[in-house]
Amino acid sequence: YDRALDELVRARQKASVTQAALAKQLGRPQSFVAKYEGRERRLDVAEFVSIARLLGADPARLLKAAESATR
Repeated sequence: YDRALDELVRARQKASVTQAALAKQLGRPQSFVAKYEGRERRLDVAEFVSIARLLGADPARLLKAAESATR
């Protein structure tokens, strides 16, 4: 889970999207993004997929990269 979140954070940074801008796209407060990135809140699969797609990232690729990092 932590590696998958690391990939999601990297995707946000690579896209040059701030937490505030992403939160606005999601219709959520900035604290929503800060909390899942800071591991205070867990994302479910649907949220992970939605966020990845908003960032222009392939959710399957992010999960594959996270899996590869554990080997």
